[in-house]
This record gives sequence, C-alpha cells and structure tokens, in this order.
Amino acid sequence: MNASIPAVSILMGIYNCETTLAEAIDSIRAQTFTDWEFIICDDGSKDGSLMLANDYALKDPRIKVIRNEKNIGLAQTLDHCASVARGKYFARMDGDDRCDPARLQKLFSTIESHPNVAVVSSWMSMFDEHGTWGLIRTRPEPTAADFADGTPICHAPCMMRRSAFEAVGGYGSQPWVIRTEDYYLWFRFYAKGFKALNLQEPLYHMRDDRAAKARRTFKSRINETIVRWKGFGLLGYPLWKRIWAIRPLLVWAVPSWLYERLRKRNRQ
Repeated sequence: MNASIPAVSILMGIYNCETTLAEAIDSIRAQTFTDWEFIICDDGSKDGSLMLANDYALKDPRIKVIRNEKNIGLAQTLDHCASVARGKYFARMDGDDRCDPARLQKLFSTIESHPNVAVVSSWMSMFDEHGTWGLIRTRPEPTAADFADGTPICHAPCMMRRSAFEAVGGYGSQPWVIRTEDYYLWFRFYAKGFKALNLQEPLYHMRDDRAAKARRTFKSRINETIVRWKGFGLLGYPLWKRIWAIRPLLVWAVPSWLYERLRKRNRQ
C-alpha cells in the first residue's frame, strides 16, 4: 500500500456517547493492524462527545473528526464519513462498543485473500453492565435465501470493499432506511452479485441492554418491513415469499416477556 493512503478507513458516527466513546476509540487504537485511518463524524451531539473525539484526534494523526451541521441520522452520517475516507476498504465501529485487538487484522487478511468477496464480518456478542449475555452467530457463507429471516451479516464488525460500497450508492438517505441501513445495504450488495464471508468467532462486542423491544418503535418496524419488501424484490423472491416481509410487524406484536425469552434463546 502507498504509505500516504491507509488500507482501511474506519467509519464511525457518534451521537451523545461521551461515557462510552473512549473505550470504543481505545479498542481501535489497540488493534494489531495499524494501517488505518479513523473517520469520526459527530451527528449533532449535545454532550461532550465531539470534544472527546477532538482530543483523540490531537493525540493520534490517524484520527479525523468531522461533524454534521445538524442531526441527520446514522445512514447519512456514515455516507458523510465515506465521502472523506481514502482507504481501499471500509470498516465500521460504533461509539459505545468494543472489539478484539486482532479484529481488523483478521478481517483484512480474509478479504485480501478472497478477491471474490465484497464484505467480511464476524459473529458479535452483546454485553451490558453485568457482562456478556448473548451472541449473534451468522453462517460462514450467507446466501440470498438467508435474508428471509433477517440480515445474515453483522454490520458493526464488518470490513467491505470501497468499490462495492460505491457501486450500490452507499447507505442512502431514504427516510425508511433509518435503523435498517445495514440490511438495505446488504440487499443491494447481493442484488449486484457481491458476496460475503462471516468469520466464525465473535470479534466485536456490542453494548446492548436486555430491553431491546422497548427501543424498537413501531415506526422502526415499519421501516424494516419496507426494506425487506424492497430487498426481497431485488433478490427476485417470488410474491408468496415476499409476503414474509411483514415479519417485523409480527415480532412487534409479541408480548415483551415472550420476545425477550425468544431473543435470549436465539442469541446464546
């Protein structure tokens, strides 16, 4: 690689995550793989997130901080990050998570050695103040059929080819991609013929409490249903199978106690 151009650009949108941001940034700075730049975009935070990010940028020239003029949401914020990024590959990181020190090296080695693969991700664990409580497992080589039950690629741990990301037009600004920007991105990857690999180990750790259903509003379920309907069409699902796009609405109707029991069982 050209020494002036990093191999990997890490994209992070931040919003009111002052209390967790340092841990997230430190987990990137502790990576065994060092040929990266870190693009952090503040999306109108009201706390000290932006100031903290700027402090890190002063200490580490690989970190670049930008900001949105107003809060525009994660999808457009990540597109803003991508617009100033220089790397051949894009990786993700969120401001309240952490990852293993070898994460970037393992992802980079895999995608470099598989030129037919556009995105590499891994399993992802969930933790809260009491410790790790769940694990999202994904298939090693997801197929178009795997999209029927949900996204088959964990977004936060991923590393993707910049060329593939640009070929599908990035995350997009449609209002119905809010909270589903990753799912829609992978639909378009697969519709273009791009493929993914999932490493069979949890290299990324998402801070996530156990009250997820309360945070998933009816509007977000509507958005996911729209994305699924459009995505199923892009992948050529027959009409009878596209009806299963309503799954998020059915999940929303499930009582909270039952939802949490099923969620915990599926993530162990």
